[in-house]
Amino acid sequence: MENQELTFSSLDYSLLADLYQLTMAACYTGEGVEQRQASFELFVRRLPQNFGYLIAMGLAQALEYLENFRFSATHVEALQATGIFTNAPTRFWSVLTEGRFTGDVWAVPEGTAVFAHEPLLRVEAPLWQAQLVETYLLNTLNYQSLIATRAARLRDVASENATLLEFGTRRAFSPQASLWAARAALAGGLDATSNVLAALQLGQKPSGTMAHSLVMALSAMEGNEEEAFTAFHRYFPGAPLLIDTYDSIAAAQRLAQKVNSGEMELSGVRLDSGDLVSLSKQVRLLLPGVSIFASGDLDEWEIAKLKAAGAEIDGYGLGTRLVTGSSVNGVYKLVEIDGIPVMKQSTGKGTYPGRKQIFRTLEGGKVKTDKLGLAAENSFENSLEEQPLLELFIKEGQRVRSPETIAQIRQRTTASVASLPDEVRQLNNPVSVQVDISTALEELTQKTRK
Repeated sequence: MENQELTFSSLDYSLLADLYQLTMAACYTGEGVEQRQASFELFVRRLPQNFGYLIAMGLAQALEYLENFRFSATHVEALQATGIFTNAPTRFWSVLTEGRFTGDVWAVPEGTAVFAHEPLLRVEAPLWQAQLVETYLLNTLNYQSLIATRAARLRDVASENATLLEFGTRRAFSPQASLWAARAALAGGLDATSNVLAALQLGQKPSGTMAHSLVMALSAMEGNEEEAFTAFHRYFPGAPLLIDTYDSIAAAQRLAQKVNSGEMELSGVRLDSGDLVSLSKQVRLLLPGVSIFASGDLDEWEIAKLKAAGAEIDGYGLGTRLVTGSSVNGVYKLVEIDGIPVMKQSTGKGTYPGRKQIFRTLEGGKVKTDKLGLAAENSFENSLEEQPLLELFIKEGQRVRSPETIAQIRQRTTASVASLPDEVRQLNNPVSVQVDISTALEELTQKTRK
């Protein structure tokens, strides 16, 4: 029977996979290799266009997923009913129902800047487990890393003094995605989200103003826009008001009279349309002590233009362009099986073999170079200190580190972006940090290729 609701809980995590993960696991079981130790790494081959870096995000949800990875008898019955697994080995079903995630997970902490070909995460586990978790891990890390990177860029452009609010719920790709987008945006540097559920689940305070519909509805029934504002302030004293429903300047003039006469306290006004540069300057003259917020399909490039033009804007509401846009095309590739390094040689899609580590060199507080090397390599090969970025988060299926708060991750994001050279942070034609390949990895690559 169809389930039109199409929602899921942690009990269904294991089924949130592409079919070929399950058919491959069945094949591995039939061949008797499902328990062989495998290592997969998740990375991007190239950064999105005009991105000089990527902020790793989504690890918290990935770890929670792995901890809850189980197949129930109901799941098995549903899979068997498809008829797809008629020829699958009988032992496959016991592997699923009796199994859980028992592997190790290495990852860069959330809020860390990474570059192309650098693993955000490595899974070391029995082959059937490491294979089956691919889809979910890519889903959460790809999407949240995109949002966190956009948020970090927005913060970088707008400056630390600007108030940045996440308004993207109605444009996110699904209700679940809206929660992840809100989380990644906050961890990436934004101040608050309008998504009430996300804010409360994250221990945050939701933030927002009002919609044009309230102004239109109450104006029509009460007689004018002023009455709409008065009515809203009756229940939310001093709250920011949306002033561009009819005439932004006329609204600001009337509000200025009330503020100057002491009839009204006003914390802010929001402009959602029109020439934001001109309007904000005029509103600032009328309401010099009131914060001005702007919204309406804004992104980091639009904010940069507004600032360059001298717009008088104190904060921004970010929605559509924050939670959509260029995707992060992360991939999840096998790099070692049963102790044997493996690699892919497809044109434009080649990979490096073996379990790897990222070694970052800082000079004067700034990232100088990154080196992609083997996990077993010494991290201090020269006089400059090299910091290994991948850390152990799960050992034999059990977490070895406590979850981090949004505030902790946001702090790491801020520090990570600040450590990047200016040419990496620029919006147009950024130059990414050079990622070198260690001698040991280069030798292993040549040997594996042969």
